[in-house]
Amino acid sequence: MRARIVFLIRVPAERREDFLAAYEKIRHLVAGGVPGHLRDQVCQSATDPEQWLITSEWRELADFLAWEAAEEHRDLVAPMRECMTEARSLRFLIREETETAVPPSEETGAVVAAVVARGPS
Repeated sequence: MRARIVFLIRVPAERREDFLAAYEKIRHLVAGGVPGHLRDQVCQSATDPEQWLITSEWRELADFLAWEAAEEHRDLVAPMRECMTEARSLRFLIREETETAVPPSEETGAVVAAVVARGPS
């Protein structure tokens, strides 16, 4: 079962560029060489510029746990961790997922808005 790992972190404004540079160095190494890693994202809060979110998706939780336990992992993430004042890690198993087959366009959005405004037929 696929897993989603969520890190809620705080990065002071004066460390933002160091944090992003450290993330940039790590992300390509992980994406290209860590078994079971599927994707990741780094996100900054729209309302609190010091609040960040890193999510990663893994083929199985065991893949992430093996990576997290590896000495290589600790060495790679050390520069990122040095930029954080707070960090919280959460682990989730992905039970269901919905994907959009075609990204909605403005035209599709307008049609949906009209249908919603009109109500059920």
